[in-house]
Amino acid sequence: MMNYRWGGYLLIALGLINLRYQTGHSNVLAHSLIIVIPGALVLAATWTKSLAPTLEKKSVKIAAIVIGLALIAYSLLN
Repeated sequence: MMNYRWGGYLLIALGLINLRYQTGHSNVLAHSLIIVIPGALVLAATWTKSLAPTLEKKSVKIAAIVIGLALIAYSLLN
């Protein structure tokens, strides 16, 4: 569960850093929210007891890694 939390915190931090350093660019808020919202959803899911069994499935772990890496790449290339 901690890996999901670290990933959620990472996405929120990257989104906020993106928001700060891209100030002045068009649609910066939308680009940052694309990164922050999934991070916040992951954090919320880790504290929801009913979602814990779902998060421990291998297919969900792989999907989370793929989506997380895609969002990290998006934050770097944005």
